[in-house]
Amino acid sequence: MQRRSLFKLGIASTAVLVLAGGAASLLQSGLHDGLLTPAGREVFGAVGGAVLDKTMPSKAAPRALAITAWLGRVDALITALPAPTQTELSQLLALLASSAGRLTLAGLNAPWGEAAVVDVQQALQGMRLSSLALRRQAYAALHDISAGAWFSDPSTWPMLGYPGPPKI
Repeated sequence: MQRRSLFKLGIASTAVLVLAGGAASLLQSGLHDGLLTPAGREVFGAVGGAVLDKTMPSKAAPRALAITAWLGRVDALITALPAPTQTELSQLLALLASSAGRLTLAGLNAPWGEAAVVDVQQALQGMRLSSLALRRQAYAALHDISAGAWFSDPSTWPMLGYPGPPKI
């Protein structure tokens, strides 16, 4: 394939994803009033379970409690973001929550709530290493929000060797 053809394909793919994200956000928003919608929670629940897999409890019940608490911190982090960033994140989550967006942007076949952790990890790795900047940016946003919300909890600091802020 010639460079021009590849470049045109990249531009066309990006335009389709942006339009699909806008259309998907009209149907099912990823955020409502700065908080995750059920669709947004499903996407972040799967992403967080994959990104933070080795740092979360391995048993089902404690893991579910940890994810629920973590999703509350994700909401808190998102509400602190500027409105334009919240809008973009809402569009990204709406796109990823749709079947077409999940397949196209993440390359994940199974719905987020049904996908195995290893499958979500592979999808995220594909996004991270993609030649499309849009996929890499989506990965970075999902990863950074996941890790930021997890490690903002003082109970996670010991696994980093961080004693906490100095007492003043």
